[in-house]
Amino acid sequence: MKDEKIDDLQCRGLRIIQKKEGFRFGLDAVLLSSFADIYKNARVMDLGAGSGVIPILIAGKTEAKHITGIEIQEEIAQMAQRSVGMNNLDDRIHIMCGDIRNCTQIFKKSSFDVVVSNPPYINQGTGFINENDSKAISRHELKCTLEDVVKAASGLLKRGGQFAMVHKPNRLVDIVCQMRKYYIEPKYIQFVHPRPHKRANLLLIKGRKQGGVELKMLEPLYVYDESGDYSQQINNIYCKGVANIE
Repeated sequence: MKDEKIDDLQCRGLRIIQKKEGFRFGLDAVLLSSFADIYKNARVMDLGAGSGVIPILIAGKTEAKHITGIEIQEEIAQMAQRSVGMNNLDDRIHIMCGDIRNCTQIFKKSSFDVVVSNPPYINQGTGFINENDSKAISRHELKCTLEDVVKAASGLLKRGGQFAMVHKPNRLVDIVCQMRKYYIEPKYIQFVHPRPHKRANLLLIKGRKQGGVELKMLEPLYVYDESGDYSQQINNIYCKGVANIE
């Protein structure tokens, strides 16, 4: 389509279709795809799949049996499924159009080993927003809130299953409170910094459903080194590097 382009993910030959002017995946999604602990034959759910980049990268990097993505915007969900087909991953990934808030009515409860999410970061009440704009829906809590995401994850996870999410550091207290409210015990937190001596602008967090109490702070992740090049941490995560990350 004229308003779309195909980007090379520079990881095992994977590619993705994206809107030229719409919301495009970023660094946060790629980090999350490597942060989650996904073992062989795991069943994985991505809440708010967007372009499908997280399911596609998880399929490329792990031996997950099947990855399901749910996305509320029908056009975006269809585009994501076309990306799945383009990568010959139809047997392992399915992207469907649906509402996160209805997940446990669509899928069997406690049926997933891992749930991941790169949700909208900006909470409600932040001024005028076009509720029909694709970018706004991806960035603002218009169609789902942080609580909706955590509640859905808890309902879908098996006992002992893992929930992994990327978000903004200023929402950390909200995140931990919601996770504990829905019986997901926070286990690991990693702050992501643009470069050394700069404050964190992302955080990665993962927890276990009905897990024991113990939280570990991981070493900070720096995107760039002192010279302005991608850090070795980032190069290790992205195979050979990062393509078209905005």
